[in-house]
Amino acid sequence: METYLVGGSVRDQLLGLPIRDKDWVVVGACPEQMLELGFRSVGKDFPVFLHPKTNEEYALARTERKVAPGYKGFAIHASPDVTLEQDLARRDLTINAIAQSHDGKLIDPYNGQADLKNKCLRHVSPAFTEDPVRVLRIARFAARFDFSIADETKILIRHMVDSNELDHLVPERVWLELTKAMSTEKPSLFFTTLRNVGALKNLFPEVDRLFGVPQVPKWHPEVDTGIHVMMVIDQAAKLSTDIAVIFAALCHDLGKGTTPAETLPEHKGHEARSIELTQLLCERLRVPKDIHNLALKVAEYHTHMHLLTELKPKVILEVIDALDAYRRPHQLEQYLLASEADFRGRPGYENVNMPNIKLFKRCYQVSKAVDTQPILEAGFEGKAISEELTRQRTNAIAKLLKNL
Repeated sequence: METYLVGGSVRDQLLGLPIRDKDWVVVGACPEQMLELGFRSVGKDFPVFLHPKTNEEYALARTERKVAPGYKGFAIHASPDVTLEQDLARRDLTINAIAQSHDGKLIDPYNGQADLKNKCLRHVSPAFTEDPVRVLRIARFAARFDFSIADETKILIRHMVDSNELDHLVPERVWLELTKAMSTEKPSLFFTTLRNVGALKNLFPEVDRLFGVPQVPKWHPEVDTGIHVMMVIDQAAKLSTDIAVIFAALCHDLGKGTTPAETLPEHKGHEARSIELTQLLCERLRVPKDIHNLALKVAEYHTHMHLLTELKPKVILEVIDALDAYRRPHQLEQYLLASEADFRGRPGYENVNMPNIKLFKRCYQVSKAVDTQPILEAGFEGKAISEELTRQRTNAIAKLLKNL
């Protein structure tokens, strides 16, 4: 029985990155031996065990055979006669198919070290096409490491797209890979990589439609709406590690992909369409409720931040109320971060603070400062209380704007 460090832990070590979790493969053992050594069995689809002291995962060396569509359609064979090289052969990319023995020796049958050096994402074998999740994973690795995909691997992925293999992806797995991609320093690479291999239109058609749509106002001849949104999510990732903020930034302009171009200059229709498409995207991916809600709010109200000085005090208060800012100030901060990212997501503004952010915060603060106790003492009851509170808050914002 031999154990080897494998996969991402070896890859990250070679890249000089922190190792998050150590994964081990065990060659020459059976489940009964693992249990006798005190390991705890946790694998559902194949034999995986937790170390009795470290709780690290130890998987028996195995091979896989495709028997049905989708990423779960595999027959697993794990036995003492499976070699380390056979186990590594089933892995997705060469950079993930490197093993390390206890004495530090690297076992690299598929030249993963060379691909790490050349910043290249290359499939191990044609079996890459059997698992649709690998398309998402390779795009995520492109975003995380800023690596490019080998030409021959691009051909395989396009074959997967054309054969409708991506249709077998389940929403939860797509969302999981998306959240990991949005946790990278440059999440735009996830989407542009998918687009370059023809997979974006299948996985995120709402985003794919944005490319080629004129951005209004037109800041730069080469910056269309798709490029703008990519710039926005990268800015969001710089401003925050909050997935909700980055996802809201992704969704804020979705409506422009289906709005007639002649209506865009007047900002007619695309906000409502953005809300509709964001709702559909969140439902399809089963996005968590809090992230879903923020994305809808940003889609509906992000243009209000750009036009803040032109808005009436009543409308500013409506935005504050819609964000439920008095009870959920965290959601207000998320909205402001997404708005800041939208402002910075254009050439020349990447490091410029959005001037309206401070003003919106002041509007919120003066409206929040309105005391309800005098309203109650004045004898207001029922619905009249909220109406008077709204009136006083509106007046407070109006007074602030008048004194600017």
